[in-house]
Amino acid sequence: MDSHFLEVRNLKKYFKRTRGNVHAVDGVNFTIDKGKTLGVVGESGCGKSTLGRCVLRLIEPTDGEVLYEGRDICKLNKRELKDLRKEMQIIFQDPFSSLNPRKTVLDLIAEPIKFNKLIPNASKADIENRVLELMETVGIAERLINTYPHELDGGRRQRIGIARALSLNPKFIVCDEPVSALDVSIQAQILNLLKKLQKELGLTYIFITHDLSVVNYFSNDIMVMYLGHVVEMAPAAELFRNPMHPYTKALLSAILLPKVNGNSERIQLRGEVTSPIDPPDECRFAKRCNYLCKACSAGTPPLLEVEPNHLVACHCIKPGMNILQEQPHLISGR
Repeated sequence: MDSHFLEVRNLKKYFKRTRGNVHAVDGVNFTIDKGKTLGVVGESGCGKSTLGRCVLRLIEPTDGEVLYEGRDICKLNKRELKDLRKEMQIIFQDPFSSLNPRKTVLDLIAEPIKFNKLIPNASKADIENRVLELMETVGIAERLINTYPHELDGGRRQRIGIARALSLNPKFIVCDEPVSALDVSIQAQILNLLKKLQKELGLTYIFITHDLSVVNYFSNDIMVMYLGHVVEMAPAAELFRNPMHPYTKALLSAILLPKVNGNSERIQLRGEVTSPIDPPDECRFAKRCNYLCKACSAGTPPLLEVEPNHLVACHCIKPGMNILQEQPHLISGR
């Protein structure tokens, strides 16, 4: 049996509300190999960020297992988890709100080094030298070491966040929409930096985003989420070449890509979004889907491998048969 760097099994996170439980993450399964990137995409509210925080146990999962190098981190006590956190880090979406405005660049990057006592009997000069090394690694000029976050642009602030994550010498980083708050030109710089660091340090990423063009550039595999469920998962090139789930098709149609034949029709999603509060046992995308069959209301579709390494959760798609393509007369469009 192959051993994966990270394996998530039946992960769930429910939030209690007065009217019931919000199923933010509901039975998610996936694996990541060392040195690879899993891109997680979906519209706002689908559970992407909650999933990333559950994997790191920044919030406690309701159920499931998170096997990191064979160890279930959901069963670790506080001391064991604290030691493991040095290997598992996160880069947040908004670089300004995630940094303490009262601390300088030196203080911000040095904080995790001091807290975790990474340099035994370290002097002030030792810590400053380590901070300067990290600043050079992420491309922050040495002259900015005593500046404050508000004096820097978004790109430099995000580089500080990356330097803080790297300060603990991690193996695994959750990138929670790390470029969505940045200008397009700055986005490219940060993405290239993350790729460079992955190649040099052998890092493994979960890359969370709502931008499919970004995730295609950055990820080895892509996982599409909708209302807490995984609806499709495949290698990045395969997903873009042959999207199968109706929701994935709609997401990809929203990307402005040049077409050889000139046809680039955008798929419009209509209908009401299913409530995430104790949703019924049926396809959660059914109310917005342009393809419906009787099975859609008969239960939640399982995530099945319909082609090698290509998994889809749709009642209309079975291994060896895609009703959406092969038998359109069986589907009632809206």
